[in-house]
Amino acid sequence: MVALTGQVLTRENGPVERSACVVTERREDLPTQSNTNITAAHPGPHVTNKKTILTHIHEQDTTFSTVIIDNTQKNTLPVAKPARATRTGKSKATYIKQRYEEEHEEYLVEEEEEESEGAGKNDLEAENAIRQYLAEIGRYPLLSAAQEMQLARRIIDGDLRAQQQLVEANLRLVVSIAKRYNNHGVSLLDLIQEGNLGLIRAAQKFDPVRGFRFSTYATWWIRQAISRAVAEHTRTIHIPVHVVELIYKMKRTTRQLYQDLGRDPFPEEIAQAIHLSKERVVELQSMAEPPISLDAPLIDDELYHLADMIVDPHAAVPADVVTHQVLRDQISRALETLSQRERQIIELRYGLQDGYCHTLEELSCYFKLTRERIRQIEVKALRTLRQPVQVHLLRDFA
Repeated sequence: MVALTGQVLTRENGPVERSACVVTERREDLPTQSNTNITAAHPGPHVTNKKTILTHIHEQDTTFSTVIIDNTQKNTLPVAKPARATRTGKSKATYIKQRYEEEHEEYLVEEEEEESEGAGKNDLEAENAIRQYLAEIGRYPLLSAAQEMQLARRIIDGDLRAQQQLVEANLRLVVSIAKRYNNHGVSLLDLIQEGNLGLIRAAQKFDPVRGFRFSTYATWWIRQAISRAVAEHTRTIHIPVHVVELIYKMKRTTRQLYQDLGRDPFPEEIAQAIHLSKERVVELQSMAEPPISLDAPLIDDELYHLADMIVDPHAAVPADVVTHQVLRDQISRALETLSQRERQIIELRYGLQDGYCHTLEELSCYFKLTRERIRQIEVKALRTLRQPVQVHLLRDFA
């Protein structure tokens, strides 16, 4: 058991020049000295304008961290880490293994701490940015209906200052609407910025003669801008905005029918409720499904992915390629029993050379023979190929 006492050094008037906590450890169990004072400096707690005495109980009997913070020089001494394993009474292999486990464990702990600190820092920065933005827009006063009418008339006349004043007074409306679309894959700050663009558009299009308040008119433009941003940035495959709105409408209707019927509604029931065809509802349901990554691992198998199981419709099947090649070889062997002219006529007539079946007229021009003579040669060659020896070569492919 070690008793630690600390004192924070402060200045009554003016900034603190040095803040440190002096810690004293008394060791009663040392063989060489009966009373040994080990003095170190620990960073003190929250500094106040009066002296603070700290008392701690330290349960480690080996060593403890030592840090000295000097506010004037901004120097920090390194922290003494816990004592590592020694080779006393251990083999070399056991010692190396223990040292490796200690270093690996320290590395994993430091890596987890860095990741958690990075994520927490990003969340904290975003939260601070939102708070600062809310504090800034809170300074703009709200407008009455008469003031909105006056500013709207000035905007029609081309007064940009009036447009800016109308927009600034309704920035809080954008925040309230953007919060409804939070957790849709777009950060709240981005949603607010997209809503501000819709607010500016509403200020440019607002007509005070119709008798509506500006907030009522601007709400539709803000929602349209935010929903468009969500539709464009949250989906891997782009879907038009009007289709996204139909998907949202279908989902709302599906939830309502589920509550009314106590079961999942059929596509016919959804189509009747939203006045669409059954085929259109089925198509919207397929669009609403999230895409599946081709890199997703298969169930209980991390070595293979979904892309490994998808067949390419344009790729040739290996078995068909081998069969086709064997057939060509067998046909070539069967044609070897024919004369050279008979073989050429059969190959050109049935497209065995270039895949194009030539007519009798084309072959007559090529061989300088009549069409009837070309036909007679073809009939004779086919009669030869129908002999049992040649038929046996091609029987398996019939």
